[in-house]
Amino acid sequence: MGRLIAVAGPTGALEAIRTGEPPPGVDAHRTAPRLDRWRIRLSAADPDADQAIREHLNIRLVCPGDPEWPTTLDDLGDERPYALWLRGPEDLRYACLRSVAIVGSRAASPYGLRVAADMACELAEQRWTVISGGALGIDAAAHRGALAADGPTVAVFANGVDVPYPASNDGLFAEMARRALLVGETPPGTEPNRLRFLVRNRVIAALSRGTVVVEAARRSGALGTAAWARKLGRVVMAVPGPVHSHSSVGCHKLLREEPPATLITRSEEVIEAVGPIGALAPEPGAPVLPRDNLDPTIRAVLEALPSRGGTGPAQIAVKAGLDLGTVNGKLGLLAAAGFVERAPTGWRLTKQARK
Repeated sequence: MGRLIAVAGPTGALEAIRTGEPPPGVDAHRTAPRLDRWRIRLSAADPDADQAIREHLNIRLVCPGDPEWPTTLDDLGDERPYALWLRGPEDLRYACLRSVAIVGSRAASPYGLRVAADMACELAEQRWTVISGGALGIDAAAHRGALAADGPTVAVFANGVDVPYPASNDGLFAEMARRALLVGETPPGTEPNRLRFLVRNRVIAALSRGTVVVEAARRSGALGTAAWARKLGRVVMAVPGPVHSHSSVGCHKLLREEPPATLITRSEEVIEAVGPIGALAPEPGAPVLPRDNLDPTIRAVLEALPSRGGTGPAQIAVKAGLDLGTVNGKLGLLAAAGFVERAPTGWRLTKQARK
């Protein structure tokens, strides 16, 4: 259909379907059987009903060349959608300027759900649009995380934008229609099928600047989205999981294959991978222990105490390289702070200091 529209235009494509005659410049041998199938399907089309639903639910239709059409979809070439149905207040083209797809398993683990929600929330706080497929598991967690931060999020459906699928996400979709954006290639009322789920993955990949796979089994639609992202030259990222988790086998596969996916553990690393040059993720800081804030001399006295048992001030002074008067004074300060205590054999570390 994309090739037919590219050659004949939308009106010419419709006329070719009605007549069954391929236009000049189109491979007639390959196109004629499809024209026959499309003509049968055309008989069931009801544009007036589509228009009525569109007006009732405030759904809009955008096509290539419209102001809201994301030009990133043009990277799909002949496989570019020839129209998109949108429901919600967000502007699709603007939302996709800074966007990341977060996808993964429907049967997600608690670990995966938390990672997806936290990462989406943190990205949304930085005004990055979170794109996903609206499915159970990782997709829904990503959308909810973005909404929790009052940030932008886009769900790409494999059905009409008025059809809540899965039905258990009806409340989520209603909230997204009010605050975010629902996107679909098919007209209102269209039910999903397996092929449509596979086909819509290319749209998720093309709309975003990169795709993060949080959890994925060996056979997973999320891996299909990652494959499209790689084909389109987008950044492919994967979150590692437990080595025994079936839900992370696909992620580990992405990290091992050539070229490997970028390993992601936090939102700052996502922005580093897809954001502007210089947006480097800060190094994760080491945990601050109570002893880290001690004066260097006091810390030297503390470090001179044995890990087990007690010792006298003289032995501590030798190990710390300090005079006995200084050591006695610092031991008093350490005792007041709860780091050391008196013992029959001298001074020893408290349980708190040994942690």
